[in-house]
Amino acid sequence: MTMRKSLMAGLAVAMIAGTAHAQVVDKKALTLAAAKKIAAAAEADAKAKGARVVIVVVDEGGNLLLLERLDDTQVASVNVGIGKARTAAIFRRPSKVFEDQIRDGRVAALALPGATPLQGGITITYEGKVIGAIGVSGESPAQDEDIAKAGAAAFK
Repeated sequence: MTMRKSLMAGLAVAMIAGTAHAQVVDKKALTLAAAKKIAAAAEADAKAKGARVVIVVVDEGGNLLLLERLDDTQVASVNVGIGKARTAAIFRRPSKVFEDQIRDGRVAALALPGATPLQGGITITYEGKVIGAIGVSGESPAQDEDIAKAGAAAFK
């Protein structure tokens, strides 16, 4: 009987170990070096346009990796930029999608936890997966988004 219990216990441990391994996923992560490259490209684009903006790069969970506030940019743009970047990262789509939904009458989008429904947040993808996002705030919505796109393009 003891031998049988030992075999059953060993089998259970093997099954659990196999199940645990099957639940692990390999993920790519945005590095600080990549975030700096993305922000530098966005900054160069902003400066070329004479834009005063905040540039924010976050990881896939919307956690802050890098924040730059260009000289003479309004302070309010700091939290707005963070919100735009987080929105793009956690919802896996540009923040403009939510602005468009609200403009088109879907005001329920205002109730989405963690969503900043303002244009200017763009996803950063690698091998088809969102691994982070960039948010830009301080100028017109379209200009913010264009600067964010310039930063995201530097990652490719």
